[in-house]
Amino acid sequence: MLNTNKTNADDLRIYQIIDANLDRAREGLRVLEDWARFGLGKEKYVERIKNFRQILGKNHLEVYKQSRNHIEDKCKGLTHQEQINRKTSEQIISSNSGRVQEALRVIEEFSRLHNNELSKIASKIRYEIYTIEIDLLSLSKCEKSEKILKKNDLYVITDQRDNLLEIIEEILIAGVRIIQHRFKTGTDKDHLQKAIQIKNLCKRYSSLFIVNDRLDIALASNADGIHLGQDDLDLKTARKLLGHSKIIGVSANNEIDISNALKEGCDYIGIGPVFETETKKNKKPIGIERIKTLTKDLNIPWFAIGGIKTSNISYLKSNGFKKVALVSQLMNSEDPKEEAIMILKELSHEN
Repeated sequence: MLNTNKTNADDLRIYQIIDANLDRAREGLRVLEDWARFGLGKEKYVERIKNFRQILGKNHLEVYKQSRNHIEDKCKGLTHQEQINRKTSEQIISSNSGRVQEALRVIEEFSRLHNNELSKIASKIRYEIYTIEIDLLSLSKCEKSEKILKKNDLYVITDQRDNLLEIIEEILIAGVRIIQHRFKTGTDKDHLQKAIQIKNLCKRYSSLFIVNDRLDIALASNADGIHLGQDDLDLKTARKLLGHSKIIGVSANNEIDISNALKEGCDYIGIGPVFETETKKNKKPIGIERIKTLTKDLNIPWFAIGGIKTSNISYLKSNGFKKVALVSQLMNSEDPKEEAIMILKELSHEN
């Protein structure tokens, strides 16, 4: 409970500090709340942050508000260049989370002797904001990745070859924005080194970098996500280790696998093989009509894969297939950049 027995100058100064920082904390919380609401559509976080604002508002006592004009604030209006430099939603989230945390720390310290209850409240909320900041940043990063998945219709899967980096840069220049790196032979040291190089290339072109199968390589290279087959690590475990800032794709070709992938929260699905393919010689094509049936109610991005070439993309599009994944077509091309441009144009044409 607030001790109001004394009203000397020191008390007024402390009340003024608490008042100013309660305002700062609630303003910063409102920024986070609105991003959670309008930017991410995450009701759970909106409710938590709104509750913090209400608690602080309830404890913003009249004696604190009345202290505002008792002592002149000679630093009013001061700004910093960094406030102008905030260009992204992530920077806004971080700066306002910091604003809330700092303000709550000041409240915690200065209210300890006068209002111990408020001090405890400030401390509790401050520690929760540390976690919320990480969650909001992770969700924002994942949202960007999801937008790339939805917007882009060509997904390119690599294989191992000496000039792989040159091929990848060519197709990135052409406009490809999703790269999955697949590797089967070699040492983990070599795999990681190559993954980091590809990740840096993809970052330069604002493209997604996804690692096939290997969660450890995905984590170590800071990949944007991982693609899992039915015999790989289960999606729940992968999500627990990767967190929500990364995307997870799954290969599936039947109702049960697709249903399980959706329940476990995958971000996209690769479905195939559509046609016969040298990459998966032991897998029988499931065909156009079967894939139509499997995907008719899908509400997340899905990519047809397996034996897809420039020559059959028009046929796939006429059957309602909008997104495709390619391996050998571009990896074996004499001019991967030009071929990627042609495929992207073909995919963008309306039937």
